[in-house]
Amino acid sequence: MRIALSLAGICFATSALLGQPELLIEPTVQSQKEKALEELFAESESKKAFDKRVITAREHGASEQSLLEARFLFHVDRAEDSEIAALLPEILASQKTFDLSESSIFASLDDWLAVTEYVQALAALEKGEKDKFKHHITEAFWLSPKQGAAFAPHIDRIRLMEAMKETSIDFSRSFTDIRDKQSHKLSEMLGHNKGLILHLWSPWSNECKATMVDLLTTATYLTGQNFSHIAVLPETSDQVIKDANAMITGFNRKISGDWIVDSQENSLSEMLKVQTVPTVILISNDGKILFNGHPSSEEFWNSLRRINPEIQRPKEEND
Repeated sequence: MRIALSLAGICFATSALLGQPELLIEPTVQSQKEKALEELFAESESKKAFDKRVITAREHGASEQSLLEARFLFHVDRAEDSEIAALLPEILASQKTFDLSESSIFASLDDWLAVTEYVQALAALEKGEKDKFKHHITEAFWLSPKQGAAFAPHIDRIRLMEAMKETSIDFSRSFTDIRDKQSHKLSEMLGHNKGLILHLWSPWSNECKATMVDLLTTATYLTGQNFSHIAVLPETSDQVIKDANAMITGFNRKISGDWIVDSQENSLSEMLKVQTVPTVILISNDGKILFNGHPSSEEFWNSLRRINPEIQRPKEEND
């Protein structure tokens, strides 16, 4: 969704242009502003670092329009839909003052208008207003088809949410633990906890391998917060189970939660429409699906906080 920045970069005047020995001239006020803008739109490793760049850019004269565009892209890069939706009042207010010549990221007015529709669509999605979401996301597509790849996942998301409303988990079902080969009922794994988390993963997934430490950290934290954490292996072959065992036992740390292999018939992954791993599903203790999506999604943690407001997202160990 990011459009090539139109920042000109920092310009240095030198006497070499006049055939003189090269002398570096101090940056002008304008070049300081451009440098601050370049840093503002660069990828930020944290919200704290980004906020510091916002302050610096404002001090050097960056427009509020540029700051708003930067905040929008920051949240887009981090897939923070709730934060994008929260920008709606500012986005709508800026429609009256938007100046394409001052834009750092938009190539045309339609691109900007598409974003205003996109943000309205996300705000409608936050409220569960399906018809309004459909209207605004359709308008966004019409205004800027080239940004369609950014819009499409949200359509898939709302369709998945609709399907999950009709889905419930039968806790009487049993699954085999990949470590001790014993069969256990979901009800036993749930116990008296506040909810159950299914974390679908695979040792054959590069992303799962790269985020295994995060999975283990999350499992330990959430089991300590009275949630049952169950890592589910969708594949059922002997080789993948062997590889899964080798991966989890290769960590020199306590392995929390349950680790099971999915069933071949009436599988959890099919029932829950899981197409990629890693995926997490939050299930209430009465079997209702409260979240189905990527583990990094902030909405997953928001869903947990609706059950337990004291839940805090644990810091990633590689931060």
